[in-house]
Amino acid sequence: MPTAVQESLRQEVLEANLAIPQVGLATLTWGNVSGVDREAGVFVIKPSGVRYEDLTADHLVTVRLSDGAVVDGDLRPSTDTETHRCLYLAFPSIGGITHTHSTHAVAFAQAGRDIPVLGTTHADTFNGPVSVTRNLTEEECLRDYEYNTGRVIVDLLDGDDQRAVEVPAALVAGHGPFTWGATARKSLEHAIICEAVADIALHTLSLNPSGPPPPHLLNRHYTRKHGPDAYYGNPDMTPTSS
Repeated sequence: MPTAVQESLRQEVLEANLAIPQVGLATLTWGNVSGVDREAGVFVIKPSGVRYEDLTADHLVTVRLSDGAVVDGDLRPSTDTETHRCLYLAFPSIGGITHTHSTHAVAFAQAGRDIPVLGTTHADTFNGPVSVTRNLTEEECLRDYEYNTGRVIVDLLDGDDQRAVEVPAALVAGHGPFTWGATARKSLEHAIICEAVADIALHTLSLNPSGPPPPHLLNRHYTRKHGPDAYYGNPDMTPTSS
Protein backbone atom coordinates (compact mmCIF):
# COMPACT_ATOMS: atom_id res chain seq x y z
CA MET A 1 0.00 0.00 0.00
CA PRO A 2 1.50 3.38 -0.97
CA THR A 3 2.81 5.57 1.84
CA ALA A 4 0.76 8.76 2.08
CA VAL A 5 2.74 11.95 1.50
CA GLN A 6 1.41 15.43 2.05
CA GLU A 7 0.28 16.92 -1.24
CA SER A 8 2.01 20.16 -0.30
CA LEU A 9 5.37 18.34 -0.21
CA ARG A 10 4.80 16.75 -3.62
CA GLN A 11 3.86 20.13 -5.06
CA GLU A 12 6.90 21.81 -3.54
CA VAL A 13 9.24 19.12 -4.90
CA LEU A 14 7.62 19.38 -8.33
CA GLU A 15 7.94 23.16 -8.42
CA ALA A 16 11.56 23.05 -7.27
CA ASN A 17 12.47 20.53 -9.97
CA LEU A 18 10.70 22.57 -12.65
CA ALA A 19 12.64 25.64 -11.54
CA ILE A 20 16.06 24.03 -12.14
CA PRO A 21 16.12 24.72 -15.91
CA GLN A 22 14.22 27.98 -15.48
CA VAL A 23 17.04 29.45 -13.41
CA GLY A 24 19.74 28.08 -15.69
CA LEU A 25 21.09 25.30 -13.48
CA ALA A 26 20.47 22.37 -15.81
CA THR A 27 21.29 21.03 -19.24
CA LEU A 28 18.92 18.35 -20.58
CA THR A 29 17.81 16.37 -17.49
CA TRP A 30 20.93 16.99 -15.39
CA GLY A 31 19.56 17.73 -11.93
CA ASN A 32 17.11 16.69 -9.27
CA VAL A 33 15.40 17.92 -6.12
CA SER A 34 13.92 15.91 -3.28
CA GLY A 35 11.99 16.69 -0.11
CA VAL A 36 11.64 14.54 3.00
CA ASP A 37 8.67 13.75 5.21
CA ARG A 38 10.43 12.52 8.34
CA GLU A 39 7.22 11.70 10.18
CA ALA A 40 6.19 9.36 7.36
CA GLY A 41 9.76 8.08 6.96
CA VAL A 42 9.90 8.80 3.22
CA PHE A 43 11.17 11.31 0.71
CA VAL A 44 9.90 12.40 -2.71
CA ILE A 45 12.27 12.78 -5.64
CA LYS A 46 12.34 13.37 -9.37
CA PRO A 47 12.30 10.25 -11.55
CA SER A 48 15.37 9.35 -13.56
CA GLY A 49 15.80 10.88 -17.00
CA VAL A 50 12.38 12.53 -17.32
CA ARG A 51 12.54 15.83 -19.21
CA TYR A 52 11.59 18.84 -17.14
CA GLU A 53 9.04 19.99 -19.71
CA ASP A 54 7.26 16.64 -19.32
CA LEU A 55 7.47 16.38 -15.54
CA THR A 56 4.25 16.26 -13.50
CA ALA A 57 3.44 15.45 -9.88
CA ASP A 58 2.32 11.98 -10.96
CA HIS A 59 5.87 11.22 -12.13
CA LEU A 60 7.43 11.86 -8.71
CA VAL A 61 8.68 8.84 -6.81
CA THR A 62 8.31 8.23 -3.08
CA VAL A 63 11.21 6.38 -1.46
CA ARG A 64 11.45 4.88 2.02
CA LEU A 65 14.11 6.58 4.07
CA SER A 66 15.18 3.51 6.03
CA ASP A 67 16.11 1.22 3.14
CA GLY A 68 15.66 3.09 -0.17
CA ALA A 69 12.70 1.02 -1.33
CA VAL A 70 10.25 2.69 -3.72
CA VAL A 71 6.87 2.82 -1.99
CA ASP A 72 4.92 4.94 -4.48
CA GLY A 73 5.43 5.76 -8.15
CA ASP A 74 5.59 3.93 -11.46
CA LEU A 75 9.01 5.20 -12.59
CA ARG A 76 12.56 4.61 -11.42
CA PRO A 77 13.74 7.36 -9.07
CA SER A 78 16.74 9.54 -9.86
CA THR A 79 20.04 7.70 -10.01
CA ASP A 80 21.18 10.08 -7.24
CA THR A 81 18.47 8.84 -4.87
CA GLU A 82 20.86 6.97 -2.60
CA THR A 83 23.01 10.08 -2.22
CA HIS A 84 19.95 12.02 -1.07
CA ARG A 85 19.01 9.20 1.33
CA CYS A 86 22.49 9.13 2.84
CA LEU A 87 22.40 12.85 3.53
CA TYR A 88 18.92 12.71 5.05
CA LEU A 89 20.02 9.94 7.39
CA ALA A 90 23.20 11.75 8.41
CA PHE A 91 21.83 15.25 8.94
CA PRO A 92 18.47 15.61 10.73
CA SER A 93 18.26 19.34 9.92
CA ILE A 94 17.92 18.65 6.18
CA GLY A 95 14.41 18.83 4.73
CA GLY A 96 15.28 19.07 1.04
CA ILE A 97 18.21 18.40 -1.29
CA THR A 98 19.15 19.72 -4.74
CA HIS A 99 21.78 18.33 -7.07
CA THR A 100 22.76 20.04 -10.32
CA HIS A 101 25.61 20.15 -12.82
CA SER A 102 25.71 23.94 -12.95
CA THR A 103 28.71 25.17 -14.91
CA HIS A 104 30.77 27.21 -12.46
CA ALA A 105 30.23 25.05 -9.38
CA VAL A 106 31.12 21.97 -11.44
CA ALA A 107 34.28 23.73 -12.59
CA PHE A 108 35.43 24.03 -8.97
CA ALA A 109 34.47 20.39 -8.31
CA GLN A 110 36.41 19.19 -11.36
CA ALA A 111 39.41 21.29 -10.35
CA GLY A 112 39.26 19.79 -6.86
CA ARG A 113 39.03 23.25 -5.31
CA ASP A 114 36.79 24.71 -2.63
CA ILE A 115 34.70 27.74 -3.54
CA PRO A 116 36.49 30.25 -1.29
CA VAL A 117 34.84 33.01 0.72
CA LEU A 118 35.93 36.09 -1.20
CA GLY A 119 33.26 38.55 -0.17
CA THR A 120 29.98 39.31 1.50
CA THR A 121 27.80 37.79 -1.23
CA HIS A 122 29.18 34.38 -0.29
CA ALA A 123 29.10 35.11 3.44
CA ASP A 124 25.41 36.06 3.35
CA THR A 125 24.56 32.36 2.96
CA PHE A 126 27.63 30.20 3.57
CA ASN A 127 29.56 30.54 6.82
CA GLY A 128 32.77 29.27 5.25
CA PRO A 129 33.97 27.90 1.93
CA VAL A 130 31.87 25.47 -0.06
CA SER A 131 34.28 22.59 0.30
CA VAL A 132 35.16 19.81 -2.11
CA THR A 133 35.22 16.16 -1.06
CA ARG A 134 38.01 13.68 -1.55
CA ASN A 135 37.86 11.47 -4.61
CA LEU A 136 35.93 8.24 -4.25
CA THR A 137 38.04 5.11 -4.29
CA GLU A 138 37.73 2.46 -6.99
CA GLU A 139 35.93 0.19 -4.53
CA GLU A 140 33.51 2.97 -3.59
CA CYS A 141 32.68 3.46 -7.25
CA LEU A 142 32.19 -0.24 -7.91
CA ARG A 143 29.89 -0.91 -4.94
CA ASP A 144 27.14 1.41 -3.66
CA TYR A 145 28.51 4.31 -5.71
CA GLU A 146 25.61 6.70 -5.15
CA TYR A 147 25.39 6.04 -1.41
CA ASN A 148 29.16 6.45 -1.14
CA THR A 149 28.82 9.79 -2.91
CA GLY A 150 26.74 10.86 0.06
CA ARG A 151 29.23 9.33 2.46
CA VAL A 152 32.12 11.47 1.22
CA ILE A 153 29.97 14.56 1.86
CA VAL A 154 29.16 13.30 5.36
CA ASP A 155 32.88 12.66 5.95
CA LEU A 156 33.73 16.12 4.63
CA LEU A 157 31.47 17.66 7.28
CA ASP A 158 32.52 15.17 9.98
CA GLY A 159 28.87 14.19 10.29
CA ASP A 160 28.28 17.53 12.06
CA ASP A 161 24.70 18.69 11.59
CA GLN A 162 25.54 22.25 12.65
CA ARG A 163 28.20 22.46 9.95
CA ALA A 164 25.59 21.29 7.47
CA VAL A 165 23.32 24.11 8.62
CA GLU A 166 26.01 26.79 8.39
CA VAL A 167 27.33 25.71 4.98
CA PRO A 168 24.41 23.98 3.24
CA ALA A 169 26.40 22.88 0.20
CA ALA A 170 29.31 20.71 -0.85
CA LEU A 171 31.14 19.83 -4.03
CA VAL A 172 31.74 16.19 -4.84
CA ALA A 173 35.18 15.95 -6.42
CA GLY A 174 35.02 15.50 -10.18
CA HIS A 175 31.23 15.55 -10.06
CA GLY A 176 29.38 18.63 -8.89
CA PRO A 177 27.39 20.43 -6.20
CA PHE A 178 24.85 19.11 -3.73
CA THR A 179 22.95 21.68 -1.71
CA TRP A 180 20.35 21.31 1.00
CA GLY A 181 18.08 23.23 3.32
CA ALA A 182 15.13 23.06 5.64
CA THR A 183 12.82 22.55 2.65
CA ALA A 184 13.10 21.47 -0.96
CA ARG A 185 12.55 25.07 -2.00
CA LYS A 186 15.35 26.28 0.27
CA SER A 187 17.73 23.65 -1.09
CA LEU A 188 17.08 24.99 -4.59
CA GLU A 189 17.73 28.54 -3.42
CA HIS A 190 21.07 27.39 -2.03
CA ALA A 191 21.90 25.74 -5.38
CA ILE A 192 21.22 29.05 -7.13
CA ILE A 193 23.44 30.90 -4.66
CA CYS A 194 26.17 28.25 -4.87
CA GLU A 195 26.36 28.66 -8.64
CA ALA A 196 26.33 32.45 -8.36
CA VAL A 197 29.17 32.62 -5.84
CA ALA A 198 31.19 30.10 -7.87
CA ASP A 199 30.82 32.35 -10.91
CA ILE A 200 31.78 35.43 -8.88
CA ALA A 201 34.75 33.62 -7.34
CA LEU A 202 36.14 32.63 -10.73
CA HIS A 203 35.97 36.25 -11.89
CA THR A 204 37.48 37.52 -8.64
CA LEU A 205 40.36 35.07 -8.73
CA SER A 206 41.15 36.04 -12.32
CA LEU A 207 41.37 39.70 -11.32
CA ASN A 208 42.98 39.50 -7.89
CA PRO A 209 43.75 36.20 -6.15
CA SER A 210 44.93 37.97 -2.98
CA GLY A 211 42.34 36.51 -0.61
CA PRO A 212 39.15 37.36 1.29
CA PRO A 213 38.21 40.52 3.17
CA PRO A 214 38.50 40.65 6.98
CA PRO A 215 36.71 37.91 8.95
CA HIS A 216 34.72 40.44 10.98
CA LEU A 217 33.05 41.74 7.82
CA LEU A 218 32.19 38.25 6.60
CA ASN A 219 30.88 37.25 10.03
CA ARG A 220 28.70 40.35 10.19
CA HIS A 221 27.05 39.46 6.90
CA TYR A 222 26.38 35.88 7.95
CA THR A 223 25.01 36.72 11.41
CA ARG A 224 22.67 39.47 10.21
CA LYS A 225 20.76 36.79 8.25
CA HIS A 226 21.27 33.72 10.46
CA GLY A 227 21.09 32.91 14.16
CA PRO A 228 19.41 34.51 17.18
CA ASP A 229 20.48 38.07 16.36
CA ALA A 230 19.47 38.02 12.68
CA TYR A 231 17.64 41.13 11.53
CA TYR A 232 17.50 40.77 7.74
CA GLY A 233 14.09 40.55 6.06
CA ASN A 234 10.54 40.99 7.31
CA PRO A 235 8.00 38.67 8.97
CA ASP A 236 6.07 36.37 6.62
CA MET A 237 8.33 37.24 3.69
CA THR A 238 11.00 34.92 2.24
CA PRO A 239 14.39 36.66 1.78
CA THR A 240 16.06 35.96 -1.53
CA SER A 241 18.90 38.47 -1.69
CA SER A 242 21.10 40.65 0.47
